[in-house]
Amino acid sequence: MMDGYGGHGVREIILDTETTGLDPRAGHRIVEIGCLELINHIPTDRHFHKYINPECDVPDEAVAVHGLTRERLSREPVFAEIAGEFLDFVGDSQLIIHNADFDVNFLNWELAALGFPPFAPERATCTVKMTRRKFPGAPASLDALCRRYNIDNSGRTLHGALLDAQLLAECYVELLGGRQQGLALAVQAATVTKATFGDITAIQRTPRVHTVSEEELAAHAAMVALLKAPLWVEAELSPA
Repeated sequence: MMDGYGGHGVREIILDTETTGLDPRAGHRIVEIGCLELINHIPTDRHFHKYINPECDVPDEAVAVHGLTRERLSREPVFAEIAGEFLDFVGDSQLIIHNADFDVNFLNWELAALGFPPFAPERATCTVKMTRRKFPGAPASLDALCRRYNIDNSGRTLHGALLDAQLLAECYVELLGGRQQGLALAVQAATVTKATFGDITAIQRTPRVHTVSEEELAAHAAMVALLKAPLWVEAELSPA
């Protein structure tokens, strides 16, 4: 598969948003988008991050979640100004989102207002649903996943789209089976080998030629002559 940047591999986008509320139909808007690129489930150095002027009030309960006030956001671009850059970044890659229905609903509302086609439901992989399938009955929040996989989320005093995307990228890899554990075991094995045997360098030698001399042939014949009734002679004399 060819990604939008000309590289090879399976490209996915970890995505998170922050909003002014819970329902775009009630006039709530997106105030932050954070995206990280994965190639073959490994984060690259490419990311997309924008604060967005919602052009509306930001309720206190929303500010308590992400810390973004209307005054703080008033100097940021509106969604229409960043929509093209955002769509170019995600391209046609699969979106990995925690509680995907929420984020896709907001994104599609904003895109529809600008005349862009919506994201299809199958474009988004929901890590909340992945968590509930893998750990039925267990908490499925991002903080709960970080605790389960010992991922440091101590910096998450407030929600932030880019920070949450970074944490989700680590959790997503663990939900897929834990690539990091396999890498850690390989590093540990290499460390033990080096500590035990040191750096070992293979030395290539020219093959030796072993030629039997005349003296060695004569000595062998003399020794065989001393043998009484050797087995190979009896085998030759025995009837078939």
